[in-house]
Amino acid sequence: MKRVFTGIAELYTPYERLEQAALAVQDRRFVWVGAESSLPREYRSWPRTDLGGRGVVPGIVDAHTHLVYGGDRLGEYLQRARGDSYEAILAAGGGIYATVRATHAASEEELYELTRARAHLFLAQGVTALEIKSGYGLLPEAELKMLRVIKKLKETLPQRVFPTLLAHVVPQGWARGEYVAMFCQELIPEVARSGLAGAVDVFCDQGAFTLEETRKILEAALSHGLKIKLHAEQIAHTGATRLAAELGALSADHLEQSTPADWQALARVGTVGTVLPGAAVILRKPFPKARAMWDAGVKVAIATDHNPGSSPLYSPWLGMQLTISLGGLSAEEALAAHTAHAALALGRTDLGRIAVGAQADFAVLDSRKALEGLYRWGHLPLWKVFVGGTDCVAT
Repeated sequence: MKRVFTGIAELYTPYERLEQAALAVQDRRFVWVGAESSLPREYRSWPRTDLGGRGVVPGIVDAHTHLVYGGDRLGEYLQRARGDSYEAILAAGGGIYATVRATHAASEEELYELTRARAHLFLAQGVTALEIKSGYGLLPEAELKMLRVIKKLKETLPQRVFPTLLAHVVPQGWARGEYVAMFCQELIPEVARSGLAGAVDVFCDQGAFTLEETRKILEAALSHGLKIKLHAEQIAHTGATRLAAELGALSADHLEQSTPADWQALARVGTVGTVLPGAAVILRKPFPKARAMWDAGVKVAIATDHNPGSSPLYSPWLGMQLTISLGGLSAEEALAAHTAHAALALGRTDLGRIAVGAQADFAVLDSRKALEGLYRWGHLPLWKVFVGGTDCVAT
């Protein structure tokens, strides 16, 4: 495949802004990026697509989602709106446990169809790569069922899918030590052997896993060649962020209760700090200090944390807008956080950027201004989405 894209009024790479730009794509990757007037002779005879004087940004990367689940938690959402806390609902057997029951009751095909529909909504928002976690199965076979669904999605969706095995909470009726041992000695080895996930995540927090339990699970993952990441410092400060840095995790996610010492640890080793605006706002938690983290040298990423309970969010653009308004990032920084930095949270340097050698994933705004999507709250002027240089969403 060879194609040149012209008629780009404004382009964010995201680190550089270009006007009157053009792109050359071969075999699903960018081979040239620059001013249209400087297009090298060798590309001038290639087939062309004129983008009509529109703005272009890299494909959005969503590096933290819980997209596979059964049922919904509208009732819980209404409870919280009346003042009940997330922690109290979880302790009473609701929250995550309610979704576990609904996910157990759904067949693989039902879960696949539900998730495929959600993924297409994300594609229509310009999301060209997304991580999808398990974690609503809890029991070994139910977790494997979720991962099989994610594998099928990876094989059939237009987007790039990154499966992650999540240690979410201890199932009701299990002793903690017994469950952690099973997860480390049975589930992780089976997932690594079968290739059903490339990473393991642990929810290290009040009501979930302790720091010691988290270390055991993550060390087991590393011993089987899997990458690691953590839910860290969301509800209480546990030390999970510094554990993430110590073990070389891809990312530490949430970070509402994180401290300057945590940020310094992340910055030293290059572990990404992922903020999840939807969860912070919906649960009425302190908004992560994205500006301070960025200034401390942390590679800050933004993700939707889409899930049925704490963040039923479908819009990465709203997540970026919230991080601009409440987290203190500039619009350009927020775009980088949900593209190039989010790709680093997946262990990829060839996604989330428009540069020679990167995958040719990009979104075209129905505007001459590439950042128009961050200006219009509640309306996304998206025209087309390209994955590997192929048009996947057209108006």
